Amino acid sequence: MRPFDPRLLRHASTARSYLAVTIGLGLAGTGLILLQAGLLARLLAGAALGTGLAVLAASLAGLAVVLAGRAAAAAGGEVTALRAAAIVKSGLRRQLTAHALRLGPGWLGGQQAGEITTLATKGLDGLDAYFARYLPQLVLAVAVPLAVLVRVAFADWISAVIIALTLPLIPVFAVLIGLHTKAQTQRQWQLLARLGGHFLDVVAGLPTLKVFGRAKAQAEVIKEVTGEHRAATMATLRVAFLSALVLELAAALATALVAVEVGLRLLTGHLGYQTALLVLLLTPEAYLPLRNVGAQFHASTEGATAAQRAFEILDTPVAGQAGIDPAAARPAPVAVDLRNEEIRLAAVTLVYPGREQPALDNVSLTIAPGDRIVLTGRSGAGKSSLLAVLLRFTEPASGSISAGRQALGEIAADRWLRQIAWVPQHPQLFTGTIADNIALGQPGAPRRQIAAAGRLAGADEFIRQLPDGYDTVLAEGARSLSAGQRQKVALARAFLRDAPLLLLDEPTAHLDPASAAQLLATLDTELADRTVILITHRLAGPAGRTSRSLVLDRGRLSSPDSTAAASGPRAGLAAAP
Repeated sequence: MRPFDPRLLRHASTARSYLAVTIGLGLAGTGLILLQAGLLARLLAGAALGTGLAVLAASLAGLAVVLAGRAAAAAGGEVTALRAAAIVKSGLRRQLTAHALRLGPGWLGGQQAGEITTLATKGLDGLDAYFARYLPQLVLAVAVPLAVLVRVAFADWISAVIIALTLPLIPVFAVLIGLHTKAQTQRQWQLLARLGGHFLDVVAGLPTLKVFGRAKAQAEVIKEVTGEHRAATMATLRVAFLSALVLELAAALATALVAVEVGLRLLTGHLGYQTALLVLLLTPEAYLPLRNVGAQFHASTEGATAAQRAFEILDTPVAGQAGIDPAAARPAPVAVDLRNEEIRLAAVTLVYPGREQPALDNVSLTIAPGDRIVLTGRSGAGKSSLLAVLLRFTEPASGSISAGRQALGEIAADRWLRQIAWVPQHPQLFTGTIADNIALGQPGAPRRQIAAAGRLAGADEFIRQLPDGYDTVLAEGARSLSAGQRQKVALARAFLRDAPLLLLDEPTAHLDPASAAQLLATLDTELADRTVILITHRLAGPAGRTSRSLVLDRGRLSSPDSTAAASGPRAGLAAAP
């Protein structure tokens, strides 16, 4: 870890004013250190030489004021530094969340949810020590030794030379120890992230582990990872304690060397008593900030390591924009209306990292407004990947996608997604009321529209039987609802959103035959003006007014047979020849 990482300030420029105040207070504290040493030397020398009580009282009062000033400067510096840390943490968390959303589900699917959660919470909280203690001490480690050296040089140049020669020993030892600490801290962080991710997986899959008799085994795994994390933490602490010992020893030997030569010259009468006191009082102050910065370095490594991981994520290019300036890559505000514009896929190929077989292989098709498409195929054939491309969750390796006359990449993502309603295989319901979950894509929708969407999805009947109806609060994961009920709420959410393109991924998987038939009837009647792409293994009932049924096999698109060709004026989907 570098002593100072400027990226922390670049990602939170509003914190610079607080850090400037912190640095200013640190410099003020440096001046007060020199003033304190001078007053104390005068006070002690005067008392030894029998100076009048009035003069000593004045020096004592001045010393009290200086001590109060140092305390105020130290307290104010820590307060402003903590404020800077809060701003940096808040800014990093916002940027981390926003960039993760831009990277999309494809990137998130390859990450450990526990690591990202730990990073955004406890990991970045470690920046408090970095800003409140390490950075201010880093400023003092530069300012105080230099100021002390200059002041001692004016009083006694011999002592200044000795201090100048011994001061570099402490940074050298600190760097050597820091190289070892870096590896220890990175291992500690990796184990903490692994522990967080594994614990999250165990909690989420506890029912499955319990049924298959693996709960105790996973508890042993958590115990093992916890033990490794404890051992890594203790190893890091041992390094910190040993480094403090080494730095203290180096500073003590250097101070003793100055004290010996000052004492010898004082005995021989070559050095005044007040000057000797001033040198002896200032010498430890020259080494103290360097020792402290070494100790605070260890206290701040966890937060700085977490910040480095956050920067790695922030530096991850969005698919399709690698090496492109973000400002130049921002799409122009192009308006596209999918109620009137066709969507064209031309030779689209999608390859996921780490896989040789393409998820989509040279797929070409045209989707006209109002089309009804059923997409079938085996598991892993590429059906969900086709929806992921349309949702812009991932970028194809080759080929092009356009809407009307505009390439998809030229359309702002928010404008594009505003025209799409999507029901995934495993819909996510959030903590809140059922009404809020249905209105997720249409904030502020009136209750009558929410209830109408519930009726279209076949959810209105069971919702009204709940104690609070649409105001029933769902807990995390909506476990109080069955899989089919959760599916119906998700369908109601998609139906409420006034989006011309409706993407349904296995919408009948958790529905009984009657509910599945009702869904298909709803798509062909009340939602007849929308373009629908429906993924399924098999339909529960007739396919209704579907323009064409398509089959995906190993990423390749084809029609199931010649009779599945579109008929009538709504036939808008055409596989490429």
